[in-house]
Amino acid sequence: MKAIYALYSDPDAAQRAVNALKTAAGSLGVGERQVVVVTGEPFDGYDFSDEHSQTHIFLLASIGGIVGAILGYWLTRFTQLSYPLNTGGMPIVTSWTNGIIIYEMTMLGAILWTLITLLFTARLPHFGKSLSDPAIWHGKILVGVTDPPDPARPELEKQLRHAGASEVKSTS
Repeated sequence: MKAIYALYSDPDAAQRAVNALKTAAGSLGVGERQVVVVTGEPFDGYDFSDEHSQTHIFLLASIGGIVGAILGYWLTRFTQLSYPLNTGGMPIVTSWTNGIIIYEMTMLGAILWTLITLLFTARLPHFGKSLSDPAIWHGKILVGVTDPPDPARPELEKQLRHAGASEVKSTS
């Protein structure tokens, strides 16, 4: 993975760099998804931090719970009808006894769907190379562009320096 990036010491400068890169992205042949921000801590209130905060995890967990409840009901009903035991005139399929299993299957469905959604939204596992720099763990904020076109590199470097970067680095 080729990349060009700069390190910033404060989030305001990093936000200026992100805004400049996204504004110039169309004319330079760079997609907005290629602009990368890596920090060692969250920065609430900045657009680069809140950009990926929208998630559908609640909706998907609810769907997982509903699917789990349906499977729990089907499991208990199918099992009780497959082995019809004489219960002294009481119904074979009862809701009170099945409620425990249906509840547990609802929770299992919600938990599994939440876990799967978390893994997909976090793009885990990720076996490719990631853009990183050791200075991130000392409080710096990395702002860069992955796989930029070669003709756009000088303009990207200019945009990163104009936002307040003291040094612009690149990987090959």
